[in-house]
Amino acid sequence: MATPNVKDMIEQESRGPRLERSIKLNFVGDWGMANFHRICSWLTQQFCDRAGPDSRVGIWNVRYGGIEAVLEVFRGEAQLAIATPAQMISTALTGQGIFAPHGPMPSLRALGVLPQNDRLILAIHPKYGIKSFEDLRQKRPPLRIATSTNDGTNFIGYTAYAFMECHGITPEILESWGGKYVTAHRPEQAIGLIQAGEADALLQEAIMTPWWADIVENRKYNALDAEPAALERFAKNYPNTAAMTTNPIPAGFWSILTEPLSTLDFSDFVILVRDDLPEDVAHLLTWCLVETRFAIEGQYMHLKPNRSPLTYPLDPAKMAQTSIPLHEGAKRYYQEAGHL
Repeated sequence: MATPNVKDMIEQESRGPRLERSIKLNFVGDWGMANFHRICSWLTQQFCDRAGPDSRVGIWNVRYGGIEAVLEVFRGEAQLAIATPAQMISTALTGQGIFAPHGPMPSLRALGVLPQNDRLILAIHPKYGIKSFEDLRQKRPPLRIATSTNDGTNFIGYTAYAFMECHGITPEILESWGGKYVTAHRPEQAIGLIQAGEADALLQEAIMTPWWADIVENRKYNALDAEPAALERFAKNYPNTAAMTTNPIPAGFWSILTEPLSTLDFSDFVILVRDDLPEDVAHLLTWCLVETRFAIEGQYMHLKPNRSPLTYPLDPAKMAQTSIPLHEGAKRYYQEAGHL
């Protein structure tokens, strides 16, 4: 895939819809140095290039596990946020799962989805000789499992605990073996607990990162196949998540992986807004998402697509297939462009 040259980029900036009036927006990204902030920065530039001269976009960070980004859009405190995994975020509409304490959020809408082919898996230090969840339940080791915080704000922590419980391992059972969860909000912080010797098992997503490669390739941790019955239980117990149970890691993804690994899917970034965002603003933001996608793709092309936190090339037709209903302005763009 060719990277656009400067001339192409300048020509692209002269194209597309424009807003004469100046707009001020707030976006919510991630903790500050990960993919959501990068995506927000891209959209900020592209949008402000095409809106009124005094247009400004602020990018807010999250302090907890990410649910606050969804809540801030729903409450009208921010106008756009990014959240993952896309399929789980759909439960916000009905106030189920992790969103139950906050009630239904039927006014949420999407501008599109950005692909990220990710999974959540459990990997255990080789000293235990555990190759399967059945081994784990039989041997009952005093594992210290590093994962994300399960405090009602963190999608990773919530999913990780649910994944284990669907395999018959609750926090109480883990503690009865002499084990425990050791947690932090961010994935790299959880992986840092392994590197610091404070944990000997990792339950986490972001499998395309060098951190995971180090865990599996260098430290020789055993990644466990998710059990079919557990994945079925997950789909039954957690609403709208059936699509999260069918995304194995292919053989060869890591050199020691000789067969596909069954996993829990943790894919895709959904771009969230509220239904009362002005239609022309939503339309322009969606135009920027799709028509200037080369600008964000170019920031990941030093990585192979299956090792990239953003899976490129972006396919506009797939970007329109969101787990949250499209905003009317986004829908108009996709229909006009022939992507929907």
